[in-house]
Amino acid sequence: MTTALAGPEVRPRGVAAVRRTGGARRTLARVRTVELLPDGAADLAVRRVWRHLAAAGMPSQEAHTHPTNRPHLTLATADALPDAAREEVAAALAALPAELCLDGLLRFTGRTHVLAWAVRPGPELLRLHGAVWRALASSPGAGGMNPLHAPGRWVPHITLGRSRRPAWDRPDAELLPAGLRGPVRGRLTGARSYDSATRTTEPLTP
Repeated sequence: MTTALAGPEVRPRGVAAVRRTGGARRTLARVRTVELLPDGAADLAVRRVWRHLAAAGMPSQEAHTHPTNRPHLTLATADALPDAAREEVAAALAALPAELCLDGLLRFTGRTHVLAWAVRPGPELLRLHGAVWRALASSPGAGGMNPLHAPGRWVPHITLGRSRRPAWDRPDAELLPAGLRGPVRGRLTGARSYDSATRTTEPLTP
């Protein structure tokens, strides 16, 4: 199933598009993320899509060989992750695991084009996201945050590919391998933070 998002541009064949323009997206000198990690089966499903796209000659995260590259769901980004915020984030993450439902493709357009697998959030994931957002937003040391991750604006997804030009213009049925074209369910079981300055990650859960 493909879901169309309200926004300034909608791609053909029902694939949704969101334009990251109009000042909504900030460019930060240093970014710290809070990311959720899927369980083993869901991780393998995402990697299977990566390989499928790459084999078809389309942009795919499969080509991103940095050791930090793995399927993840970003909850929030901030300039920093100070100790006070870290403790509150850890308390929120204690609610894991959370249900994961991957269903439908999304396109984000702008300077970078992104193909993503939509995450259909249930109540527990929405509560967890809100708690993490509030923990960072209430901490002066966290600095600026990306407003696209704010509750009510957040579009949860797992990235499948990135490109500097429009891509993935095939029908949806060709972008997902057989067996993964309907809802794929799993669990979000862990969390990490990525540091864009050092290009390293650290675990946020045991």
